[in-house]
Amino acid sequence: MQKLMMLALLLLANGRLLSQPVQLRCEYRKDPLGVTALQPRLSWEITPDRRNTEQTAWQVMVAEDSAALTHGEAGMWNSGKVPGAASIQIPYNGQTLQPAKKYYWKVRYWNGKGKRSRWSETACWQMGLPEPQHWQGAQWIAYEDIPAAEVRVPAVHGAGQAAWGPGKNTLPLLRKTFTVSKPLKQATIFISGLGHFDLFLNGEKQGDHFLDPGWVQYRQQAQYLSFDLTRELRGGENTLGVMLGNGFYHIPRERYRKLTGSFGYPKMICRLLLVYEDGTEENVMSGTDWQTAPGPITYSSIYGGESYDARLEQPGWSTPAFDARGWKNAIAVKGPPVLTSQMMEPLRIMDTLRTQNIRQPKPDVWVYDLGQNASGIPRITVQGARGTVIRITPGELLDDSNRVTQQASGGPSFYTYTLKGGGPETWQPQFTYYGFRYLQVEGGAPGKELVNIEGLHTRHAAPVAGYFNCSDTLFNKIYQLIHWAIQSNLASVLTDCPHREKLGWLEVLHLMGNSMRYNYELAPFFKKILADMRGAQLPNGLVPDIAPEYTIFHGGFRDSPEWGSAAVIVPWDVYRWYGDTEVLEENYHMMQRYVDYLGRKSLTDTLKHGLGDWFDIGPKGVGPSQLTPIELTAYATYYADLQIMAATAALLQKPQDERLYTHLAGKVKQDFNKAFFHADTQQYATGSQTANAMALYMGLVPEQHRPAVLQNILADIAKRNNSLSTGEVGFSYLLRVLQAAGQSELIYKMNNRSDVPGYGYQLAHGATALTESWQAYRFVSNNHMMLGHLMEWFYAGLAGIGQADSSVAFRHITIRPQPAGSLTSVKAGYHTLYGMVRSEWNKTGNTFELQVEIPANTTATVYLPLTGAGIVTANGRSAERVKGLRLAEKDGTTAVYEAAPGRYRFSIK
Repeated sequence: MQKLMMLALLLLANGRLLSQPVQLRCEYRKDPLGVTALQPRLSWEITPDRRNTEQTAWQVMVAEDSAALTHGEAGMWNSGKVPGAASIQIPYNGQTLQPAKKYYWKVRYWNGKGKRSRWSETACWQMGLPEPQHWQGAQWIAYEDIPAAEVRVPAVHGAGQAAWGPGKNTLPLLRKTFTVSKPLKQATIFISGLGHFDLFLNGEKQGDHFLDPGWVQYRQQAQYLSFDLTRELRGGENTLGVMLGNGFYHIPRERYRKLTGSFGYPKMICRLLLVYEDGTEENVMSGTDWQTAPGPITYSSIYGGESYDARLEQPGWSTPAFDARGWKNAIAVKGPPVLTSQMMEPLRIMDTLRTQNIRQPKPDVWVYDLGQNASGIPRITVQGARGTVIRITPGELLDDSNRVTQQASGGPSFYTYTLKGGGPETWQPQFTYYGFRYLQVEGGAPGKELVNIEGLHTRHAAPVAGYFNCSDTLFNKIYQLIHWAIQSNLASVLTDCPHREKLGWLEVLHLMGNSMRYNYELAPFFKKILADMRGAQLPNGLVPDIAPEYTIFHGGFRDSPEWGSAAVIVPWDVYRWYGDTEVLEENYHMMQRYVDYLGRKSLTDTLKHGLGDWFDIGPKGVGPSQLTPIELTAYATYYADLQIMAATAALLQKPQDERLYTHLAGKVKQDFNKAFFHADTQQYATGSQTANAMALYMGLVPEQHRPAVLQNILADIAKRNNSLSTGEVGFSYLLRVLQAAGQSELIYKMNNRSDVPGYGYQLAHGATALTESWQAYRFVSNNHMMLGHLMEWFYAGLAGIGQADSSVAFRHITIRPQPAGSLTSVKAGYHTLYGMVRSEWNKTGNTFELQVEIPANTTATVYLPLTGAGIVTANGRSAERVKGLRLAEKDGTTAVYEAAPGRYRFSIK
């Protein structure tokens, strides 16, 4: 009876507790492995129990054992009750964390009335190997070592010299059998294989990753992955197996390649840590006691495709029962000097594309149309005689004879599969990919040798963060057009295209950054790219246009301020979106050195170097800026850099630097207006859309001239029959200027059409992913994300989801929808670190309805467009009487409400 009474009291008490925190994250990820931060940062979300839910205090507990944590024992860290609203980026502040150890944590919070929440569910993270000694003597091993004469770093742009000879190499298998001798508590493998690896245990591939590890500058480092093998291991004998591919580490000289170079032949390093129930530990490490042999992949190139000969398979090669007497011992080789843990999400297969129709342009040639241009690989199921060769050629476009053409995407690039015979065989490439819509098959007839073929879309597996849909069919198609280009170019770097280059051109990171972040959770991805930039920065401070810099381009293709300034703009953007001050501290020196570099260049060539407004619509086709002086976009970007440096210095409490950059920004603004502003016409330079928009957006236009400069932009657009002339740099700023000026109606008119170069024009010409040129030219990439800036307007303009200028990580949200054109509805949402923000509106007759969701522990300012009498209701009653809402301002066109967390349904009649 006493126990029952105690249980009843406990249940009653729990009933009075607030809902538990959810979405626990460590270093942005759920239950991550391989954490190397000495003070990992913890975040959580609060589920609102009622409107106006806020956190006023929190408590975190961390332990080495989940059971101990359940019983309230926090052996590593008990923060106690900490006053404050912070629920993101909370640094661990307990005892020293040990390499390879797993830690468990939970959190609870208190609200403004002093009520506390339930404890969260237990989350965890596992440490990686931060220092070289933590690898405990594991060696880089390989099948063979590369001759010194064939190492070519940096790579040569293009096909290289015939005298260099063949670059084809052995793609090896490696194996190691070991014994698990006691009951196992935890097993983790830390592993890197260059250029790429697939890990097997007892015959089964581990994980669903694609192209591990991510691309980096291999002269400096390699990334490693961490896999939990606890459940997969069995008592007694087990066998690890590793397959290796080339990636960017070694680029063979056969077939197509954008670059010709090699860091070396494929190699691998690993440490498997076995922790037994009795507390003892054992390690299985890579060394010359591993066995190796050639694998069935006979050719692999990140550019040229892959060939697989199934006759060379060795069944059971990664199982203990395999007879490896014909194999040789691996050799020890040199590898990159530093190993870093890969903390961003891996690449994965994210979609399967089915055949829409089949063409047969000539005998024994079939072309399969998958209906969507995407990054990926084919998967085939075949049957036939041993030795039959199936050849698959991927491509974005077809030529006049309905055969695949790789004219603009890089060729020859293809896949071959040699059958072993004896029944249906299924295969897909492992260590390469391409951008394609069509698959051309030779050597296998549909329904005979070729049983099935489909496309596997591969991309960076960042969680989805947002959604958008509206009543306009064309805009929904444009959203998908841009979205496919974004996800097709999300690899371990942000590629320019998924076929001919696959290089990390940097300008897109900031010009398209907001569009990407609205759609995906990308903080770890951006942090990895920033590390690539730091590694690519030259001693003189230059950040090249690409990172990692595998090859050295020249002129503006290596040194363009709009590209290199990603090193300054991206850290600031990551801070603004995710509240990550660490990213500013980590990159401040790089930012400083690059701005100093631009400052020195401005004295010598007045920043007349670079590419400018790349691919603008001018008289000479496509390429470097035609309508806007290159030095104008360079100087405007330099000014933006200086403003960011001043703000960053203030945030990091560097007052001397803040004064310096503020002074330099003032001087550059003065020089910019002296060089480019025409007071008689109120225009900048040539008066192009880009010139005037960048000057306005960057804050370079003196206040008294801003209205006139804006009117000149509007006049130029009207003169061109509401069409654009900007390239990839200018269009981003043009849209932001028009949106800020309340000109979404004009943005609608410019983009809701198909008769002039733009999004609708691309769709009308058959594009299924965003193309490299506004004109949808066939001779350039047809899966390129650099012109996708309208995506940002869909979220920030039409749906109106943004944050206040003083806000960080969307702590103070703005909802300011801008209905435009014939749109009758828009639905959008973005998952911030605090939770989901929603803005969904409908226009019916003379009624405008807006549904808003504001996550707990944030606030919002909601701007409602008024018409007629402007009667505003919320949740079925007068808005002024709804708890959580406060009318801040109202005029003839807009009503502004301050909103507490919660859900609101506004109606304006």
